[in-house]
Amino acid sequence: MDLGTFFQNYGLIILLVILLVFMFWSSRRRMAKQKAEQEAKARQTVPGAEVLLQGGLYGTIVSYDPDNLDQPAVVEIAPGVDIKVHSQAILRVVSPEEPAVGEASGLEGQAARVETAEETPRVETAEETAERLRSENDKDKKDTPEA
Repeated sequence: MDLGTFFQNYGLIILLVILLVFMFWSSRRRMAKQKAEQEAKARQTVPGAEVLLQGGLYGTIVSYDPDNLDQPAVVEIAPGVDIKVHSQAILRVVSPEEPAVGEASGLEGQAARVETAEETPRVETAEETAERLRSENDKDKKDTPEA
């Protein structure tokens, strides 16, 4: 049997086997990559970390249990505003807070992270923005000469 006849008879089967092997290998590689990303996200998801939620909200994790994904995570989206979300609603960690070398661990480390979180700049509310714009508009009206 020559080579041309062999590929004519078995070429399609060989091609299908090669494609199946490639699909299996590609699928396994993608699953391993996703698993590694999930493990990295789980390591970074600690109280005090800033996260992006599935709905587009940014917040800071207050409590999260990576071992029990059925338990909701508590995320602070504004000072004093805590919401419970499904633990898998956390899309990604925006800026992981890695403890510095020599930083206290346990309750002392948590207290230091809380103090750092309290030093964040205050965000202007919608009402305050509207009031500021109204006062600027009134000021502009007073400064312009009437014709």
